[in-house]
Amino acid sequence: MVDVATEILIHRPREVVAGFAADPGNAPEWYTNIKEVSWESAPPLVVGSRLAFRAQFLGRTLDYVYEFTELDPGRKLVMRTAQGPFPMQTTYTFSDAGGSSTRMTLRNTGNPAGFSAVVNLVMAPMMRQAMRKDLAKLKELLEAE
Repeated sequence: MVDVATEILIHRPREVVAGFAADPGNAPEWYTNIKEVSWESAPPLVVGSRLAFRAQFLGRTLDYVYEFTELDPGRKLVMRTAQGPFPMQTTYTFSDAGGSSTRMTLRNTGNPAGFSAVVNLVMAPMMRQAMRKDLAKLKELLEAE
């Protein structure tokens, strides 16, 4: 079982941060490993929406479909794999952090059973490092505006 959470303070209003981060079309701009996103259901994003993602992780190409299970615009988004190499749930939460800043938390939980036991041992630290990098990229993009 993997449960990794990271957070970052972004000096932009919550509505701006949440609006950008929760737009699946922006994912390849700030997620290092995500190379492509396509809608399997019709936009806009609602509970039950399904999107296909193509990612590169640990030298492998991973194709998976996320289904959005919770959506509270500007506050929280939860998606989980409906199809893919291992069951994973991703949660974004956004909160006001004083002034016009936002605290964003990114959490991934799941059971990467498709990988070897050795890879599972290093999965959480590698995921944490990648997630921190992704949030830093998001901060850089949004604070440059």
